[in-house]
Amino acid sequence: MTQTIPRTELRTIRRALSDLRKDLITGAFALRPLPPLGATHPLVRKVPRSARPYAPWLPQAAIAAFAFYLMAVANETEGVGTALLSGAPLLLALYRPIGAWWLSFAASVLWGMVAPEPVGSSMWPWPATLFASHVAVMVIVASQNRPRVAGQMLLLTAAFGIACDFSAVGGHTNAFPMVVTSGVLVGAVVSRRSLRETKQQVAVQQSATYEERSRRTLLEERATIARELHDVVAHHMSVIAIQAEAAPYRVANPPEELATSFATIRENAVAALTELRRVLGVVRADDPDAYADADPEAPQPTLATLDTLFAGVRAAGLTVEHIITGAVRPLPSGVELSAYRIAQEALSNALRHAPGSTARVEVAYVLGGLGLRIVNGPPTQAVRPSPGMGHGLLGMRERVAMLNGEMTAGAVEEDGGYEVAVFIPVAAAAEEAEASGPEPSTPKRGPASESSAPKRGAVSEASASKRGPASESSTPKQGPGLKKGPAPEASGPRKGPAPAGETMKP
Repeated sequence: MTQTIPRTELRTIRRALSDLRKDLITGAFALRPLPPLGATHPLVRKVPRSARPYAPWLPQAAIAAFAFYLMAVANETEGVGTALLSGAPLLLALYRPIGAWWLSFAASVLWGMVAPEPVGSSMWPWPATLFASHVAVMVIVASQNRPRVAGQMLLLTAAFGIACDFSAVGGHTNAFPMVVTSGVLVGAVVSRRSLRETKQQVAVQQSATYEERSRRTLLEERATIARELHDVVAHHMSVIAIQAEAAPYRVANPPEELATSFATIRENAVAALTELRRVLGVVRADDPDAYADADPEAPQPTLATLDTLFAGVRAAGLTVEHIITGAVRPLPSGVELSAYRIAQEALSNALRHAPGSTARVEVAYVLGGLGLRIVNGPPTQAVRPSPGMGHGLLGMRERVAMLNGEMTAGAVEEDGGYEVAVFIPVAAAAEEAEASGPEPSTPKRGPASESSAPKRGAVSEASASKRGPASESSTPKQGPGLKKGPAPEASGPRKGPAPAGETMKP
């Protein structure tokens, strides 16, 4: 134990000397100009606009003016030499702060060794101007360097002051005032700088946390959208599979190539459904119980179910007005689902951030798309703090971007409410497909079935050319079904009960 302590102390001394050499000796006279103030600094913003371009250089101007003031005072009281020793370190501190401190420290030592010690005076070893200059240089250096540099300067200054105290006759020096004054001012600068750096680090960390939270919320919203759209896509794929399986039975004696093609379509549709289930499993892997309480058989909401949503919102205390403009028409499932979710999230935000207000939901069926506008008034009740503000807008924007739409959201200047406006483009072909649904592929009874004849004429003629005259009786395109035997007459649809094959509908 007795051998370890000296080695530890020696190691500590060596480390301290190494730090001193790195901070105050290595590159002491390197060019490190004092940076100007930022454009957002409070002092710059208080300056008149005409003088604002020069405002960032106010600290440099103040230091230079203080240096010349000290030089003028020293020239009157102590002489030209003291004036130069007082002003030169301050001017040098604007560009080489560490070197300026060494110059000021050397000036203090030189004055203490050369100047005669006045008996009974308290202005030795630092005269008044050199005292102020040395403190100012330490403050400038401490404002630009780490706290360890400030501690080293104070330690060397205190050591010099103590040495002067022991060597002074009668002990009359101003070493103690120098140590106390410089310690208070430099300590205040270091504390303020440390506090500012800590705030900057906290702001950076908060920004990173907010970005991470926003990214996670965005991924969660995308997962929710994927889960909802899975049902829509799975429904269409199921229709394709069922139609492909039933199609060969709708034509009497279909060619083998046609049956093979429909079988391939059905196999691909079933495989696509399987992959969709796997994707859904991956999406739900992070939170498998997120939708445990939801009814798996319940259909996805559409614009037709908005009244149910409004009833729940009104029960929660929000007055909702519903306005529909344009001719109501069926839209693609994804569009209606996204529009419903956007209205739902906007009303939830109104309940959360504007309790007691009145909301208006406008649905506009316009040419080429769907317009949606949700406006709520200012709150009439106390608003409770709600964490995660703004995350609902991320989900809305994701849904709108998925459908290549446009969205604007912001406060209403007239009454202080909030408005969300969305436009979702819908192609005419998508509207026609959604309006027709899966029914066009099913055979219809009666004269209306004759309209489907041109669509299958090419297939029937090709099969007739291969099978010969016997196949001519099968040219009617709405062949009845699975029952084989005599071909049906071409005069029109058969009367009587429908065959078993015609009841197969998706």
